[in-house]
Amino acid sequence: MKMRYIKLNSAAKTPTYGSARAAGADLYACTGGETVTFAPGETKLIHTGIALEIPEGYVGLIYARSGIATKRGLAPANKVGVIDSDYRGEIMVSLFNQSGEEQQIEDGERIAQLVITPYLSVSFEEAGELTDTARGESGFGSTGRQ
Repeated sequence: MKMRYIKLNSAAKTPTYGSARAAGADLYACTGGETVTFAPGETKLIHTGIALEIPEGYVGLIYARSGIATKRGLAPANKVGVIDSDYRGEIMVSLFNQSGEEQQIEDGERIAQLVITPYLSVSFEEAGELTDTARGESGFGSTGRQ
């Protein structure tokens, strides 16, 4: 499948896959040549310089890159970003510094990964009761208990 995109900044980098079987395409910082510095606990919106044309019936999900998340403590502030198929604006990543140290992002650095996946749109119907299951109302760590 091909996905159309435009560069909103001539320095923007096209998303790339790190391997033939990678699910997520790397997104790159487009900071105009500037280094972005994060204080501990600080969140900043990082530009990518690209806009996507996600096909109808699909969604773009932005996830952390394991390297900068585990080694440097930088991960999406909203945990998973959602890009709807009708959005045509610039893709931006809200990064949060969850480490106790100052961190930096360089222009052109890989900052997050984008997964394109199909979704189902449903209509919600109010009901008087729901069907019964063995699990019932048990949640938050309740499965797998003996």
